[in-house]
Amino acid sequence: MGSLTLTFLGTGTSQGIPLIGCSCEVCSSKDPKDKHLRSSVYVETDKGLRFCIDCGPDFRYQMLREGITRLDAIFLTHEHRDHVAGLDDLRPFIFHQQKAMPVFGNKEALQGVKKMFYYAFTENTYPGVPEFDLQEINKDNKINFEGLEIIPIEVLHNTLPTIAYRIGKLAYITDAKYISQQEEKKLYGVETLVVNALREKEHFSHFNFQEAIALSERIGAKQTYLTHVCHEVGPYETIFKQLPKNIFLAYDGLKLHETY
Repeated sequence: MGSLTLTFLGTGTSQGIPLIGCSCEVCSSKDPKDKHLRSSVYVETDKGLRFCIDCGPDFRYQMLREGITRLDAIFLTHEHRDHVAGLDDLRPFIFHQQKAMPVFGNKEALQGVKKMFYYAFTENTYPGVPEFDLQEINKDNKINFEGLEIIPIEVLHNTLPTIAYRIGKLAYITDAKYISQQEEKKLYGVETLVVNALREKEHFSHFNFQEAIALSERIGAKQTYLTHVCHEVGPYETIFKQLPKNIFLAYDGLKLHETY
């Protein structure tokens, strides 16, 4: 048995909060818990492994804010820009560690990386471009990452296959709208669930609050943290009081300490 710390680097949807040009109650709030960068988490284990799940456009600032100086890998949920746009900012880690950065993802995500960062994969690359070691994930196979077992779980973001990750009794799911019964079984026994919950109103490609809470109840999670939220959720202090006692609204900088 080991232990890990999960840090929420960002907990917002694709446009972040505050939204540009918006003066709603949430976007104009002075409460730091109402400020949500694009969604990503940082995981550090007691064995010294350090990796991020997703690498969005706020990645550089998130690394500086948390004082992170080493990364062993990036695990991608999918290829949308709010989850991969920061990959070029991995260059300092790659240069200092003097090796290509392992980037794990499903076939679709890795194809998106090759297309978006084409200049890193050309035959004669420009000096200084990032070096990626792309590792394709198969949802039916567990990942053994430097001795750490990670279970990939396929969910659907509308029709796009997205990868969720389970480490021990912790699971991280984002940009999900549907999960099959077969894949949901992989969540049985999870005690801490992190799951996307865009807002209260239904959405075509994201769980809303009701759907995220229903998933938590079905798998019997002891505690659930809602992430990838938009400004329609309302102020943190208001939502905090309305949620069930074991359901929490995640916020940037929050740290969870778990065993695996």
